[in-house]
Amino acid sequence: MNKWIDLLLLPLALLSCAQAQAVPAAAPPRVKPGIEVLRERNFAGLEGKRVGLVTNPSGVDSELNSTIDILFEAPNVKLVALYAPEHGVRGDVYAGGKVESGKDEHTGLPVHSLFGNTRQPTKEMLQGVDIMVYDIQDVGSRSYTFISTLGLVMRTCAEMGIPVMVLDRPNPLGGLKVEGPLVRDGFHSFVSQYKIPYVYGLTVGELARLINDEGLNRGQNGKAAPLKCKLTVVPMEGWTRDMLFNDTGLPWILPSPNIPYAETAICYPSAGLCGEMYNYLNIGIGYTLPFATFAETWVDADKLKEKLDSYHVPGVAWRTIHYQPISGRLAGKLIHGVQYYYTDYEAATLTLTQFYVMQAVWELYKKNPISASSDRLSMFDKVCGTDFVSKTFGQTMKVSDIADFWSADVPAFKALSEKYYIY
Repeated sequence: MNKWIDLLLLPLALLSCAQAQAVPAAAPPRVKPGIEVLRERNFAGLEGKRVGLVTNPSGVDSELNSTIDILFEAPNVKLVALYAPEHGVRGDVYAGGKVESGKDEHTGLPVHSLFGNTRQPTKEMLQGVDIMVYDIQDVGSRSYTFISTLGLVMRTCAEMGIPVMVLDRPNPLGGLKVEGPLVRDGFHSFVSQYKIPYVYGLTVGELARLINDEGLNRGQNGKAAPLKCKLTVVPMEGWTRDMLFNDTGLPWILPSPNIPYAETAICYPSAGLCGEMYNYLNIGIGYTLPFATFAETWVDADKLKEKLDSYHVPGVAWRTIHYQPISGRLAGKLIHGVQYYYTDYEAATLTLTQFYVMQAVWELYKKNPISASSDRLSMFDKVCGTDFVSKTFGQTMKVSDIADFWSADVPAFKALSEKYYIY
């Protein structure tokens, strides 16, 4: 069968912890991440330099050795400072929590917060640094804040003449899937920093090259003049554009608390926009299936599935589900709804999955979360990168009214992206 048809995402996500984390000794990884390639090159480009590192727990080699430790112990590299994105260098800060500057207990190195009082490193933070290294596992969606941190690091480094080295890693959505509109003027933010689609089909190294060369690095509000840094990407070995993460043979280390499995990275763009509307639908956050379900106390699961089945959404199958969240506003309450599966990954438009659910909920229950009175409307627009969706879909609750707009920017962006392909 087609490899994409074999991707029944959520059953994989339900593997036991032991199964999900197992790395078979007899099956070496097919892909070498950038940190391993850099090490094999004897850390070329870092020798004798004072190095700053932006990373988190996902920055590891295939045997789970931390990039922090690898660089700290390299005899020809002087690691002098760590820079903490959302969730912190060691992943000990929950979603949205303020990250504090301080000292790393394991190495004694100073840690500078990039998710606290400032999200762009100050020039003082970079004093004494000769080169900045970035090594974080990306998830392939624009609203995930790590790529915004990368761009803001690149801006300060450009101002100070400090080179940036990106250690490349796989895009868990693959390198062929591109979805969603470009960010419109007035809607740039830390969750939509660049004028790129919501799902952009590039590795983080390729994205860094595009941002740098196309002048997309205009700061957090999208208004500052673009700045170009001296950029090096250390590529992976063995990765091809048709690979999803499970094809790489690499262990998945959750880059943030609600992305526990590689499959969850595919679920994130499928439900995260809907999840911005609090008090509407539970999307599996607070349960064992983050971004994988749509459920509430008042939903009739059978009727919701029947309605969704009637749409014949390409590449998506639905099943009923009933569960009790263990945290959050619905903790301990039995809720009902649907869990979705991608039966044909190529045919599916991941980001529209949630809009079909919202359409079905409207037709069944006349509940519309996208209204001018919603206190989450501003954030929804920022994540979408435009207010067209809220104004249009919010009026009719029909996917057909936004589908053309949602895909209109994709062909041109794919053509532009090819200039920056490494693989």
